[in-house]
Amino acid sequence: MNKVRIILDNDMYMDVELHEEYAPISCKNFLKLVDEKFYDGIVFHRIIKGFMAQAGGYILKDNSLDYANECEQIKGEFKSNGVENNLLHKKGVISMARTSIKDSASSQFFICTADAPHLDGEYASFGYIVGEDSFKTLDYLDNVSTQNIGYGLTDFPYPFVQIKSIRRL
Repeated sequence: MNKVRIILDNDMYMDVELHEEYAPISCKNFLKLVDEKFYDGIVFHRIIKGFMAQAGGYILKDNSLDYANECEQIKGEFKSNGVENNLLHKKGVISMARTSIKDSASSQFFICTADAPHLDGEYASFGYIVGEDSFKTLDYLDNVSTQNIGYGLTDFPYPFVQIKSIRRL
């Protein structure tokens, strides 16, 4: 089993166990991006209290927000897309974000800050956070203030919550 550490710009962190047995394509894609240091400088761009925190689509450069580089889209590994994935969307589960197109996941991911059973079978969950400090960080994310900054970013954390790095453990 692979494990990574997500380190925020304030040095808080979340350790994540990746579970290839549920979503091997998603895990391989995520680890490829981790190894390429794709997530360094990425911001959490959507946090909905009592639901989830999402990152992977925007980067902060010189205090300006920009789109992250485009990444290859992968198959959605969830039941409504023909893949048996029994990792439920409970608090602490990491899952691939996507558009309404089932095979559109690429670099964006979200971590459930509360149980979200309505996502089961519709999104590719591929791991979960572990450890008391990780859950403290998740609770911190769930409680940051957000605002509408335009461009469809209505639940944008402000001040910014940036990922310093994600590395394998």
